[in-house]
Amino acid sequence: MKKITLVTALVIGALTVQSASAAIALDRTRAIFEGKSKSLSLNIENRNKTLPYLAQSWVEDAQGNKISTPLLALPPIQRVEPGAKSQIKIQGMDAALHALPQDRETMFYFNLREIPPKSNKANTLQIALQTRIKLFYRPEAIAINTSDTPPQEKITLSSQGGKYEVNNPTPYYVTLISAASSVSGKAPKSFKPVLVPPKGKMSLGVGAAEVGNAPVLTYINDFGGRPKLIFGCGGGSCKVTSSKQG
Repeated sequence: MKKITLVTALVIGALTVQSASAAIALDRTRAIFEGKSKSLSLNIENRNKTLPYLAQSWVEDAQGNKISTPLLALPPIQRVEPGAKSQIKIQGMDAALHALPQDRETMFYFNLREIPPKSNKANTLQIALQTRIKLFYRPEAIAINTSDTPPQEKITLSSQGGKYEVNNPTPYYVTLISAASSVSGKAPKSFKPVLVPPKGKMSLGVGAAEVGNAPVLTYINDFGGRPKLIFGCGGGSCKVTSSKQG
């Protein structure tokens, strides 16, 4: 999922608020750095047709710490002319990447911050927006064959204390963004997105009764799609019986 946050606001006297929609747009909501690759290119665009913007980019580790290895965003800052497109390269450091676990994914974050030109107008509020997406390093040993069944279909559920626990036996992160009792149903208001780590377990966070004995979970795939997993349950455990593209 793409996260856009308000970063800075400069207030001078009375306020005239500019639009809070991002000028610098990124071409994806998540990124996969494949182990066989030396680098990964991300496309950006300045959607403002009259003003140039600076685009600042960097990579963080899973704890939110800014890093320069094993992945580095280049250039760290660039000027993008009105309506123009550009690229940011995520450069991998081979030795440091090979030092990461090679039997599962490692998660990072890619950050893109826009810096607007200084306004000559008085009483102006300037807003800089920041986009933050998940960036996964996927070792070559676990490269996915797109003709195979999606690995997310291997996850299972088990009933724990009146709630479902998600079991992820795969070497990939699984992002669940919805849980419902039917394909057309809505997630309970208490549901929050769940990121299940490779070979890990996480509570679904809602009561088993709220999603029934045939839960439908929606996940985000490599391309930003939102397929649905339809489960069948029995004896306190649930397995995927079918899926629906979304």
